[in-house]
Amino acid sequence: MTELTHFNQAGEAHMVNVGQKSLTDRIAIAEGWIAMQAATLNLVITGGHKKGDVLGIARVAGIMAAKKTSDLIPLCHSLLLTQVTVDLQPLPSENRVYCEAMVKTHGQTGVEMEALMAVQVTLLTIYDMCKAVDRGMVIENVQLKKKEGGKSGTWERNSP
Repeated sequence: MTELTHFNQAGEAHMVNVGQKSLTDRIAIAEGWIAMQAATLNLVITGGHKKGDVLGIARVAGIMAAKKTSDLIPLCHSLLLTQVTVDLQPLPSENRVYCEAMVKTHGQTGVEMEALMAVQVTLLTIYDMCKAVDRGMVIENVQLKKKEGGKSGTWERNSP
């Protein structure tokens, strides 16, 4: 098992020095779902929600969150992101909305945290906008799907 990098030899938390790492293209993709009542999802899909375009606002919130990750995760590096996309897909047969976020940079450290943050905040925004009609919504299975770049190369969930 690889040792944890955010602790020094004395066991104290510290920010990892990435200054000597090579600049490479880095990509991370994260995903997650929010489950809700069928009537709530219908409001989201049809645009019948009093607060407006739920998915559009949630998408912007996710992009903004990716850009602010280092402000919220204490030992995260501040990164120059070159692209952030947040895709949302309503799944009426499952009463859920699927979210996938992709984040890119050309830098010395990866963007996994930014992709995960984008998914979390996107789904939290959907919850916030819909909680007046459905407090029982559940955010589920937020996870890293894939990462590329850097010394460790490509990692993909459930790949052989």
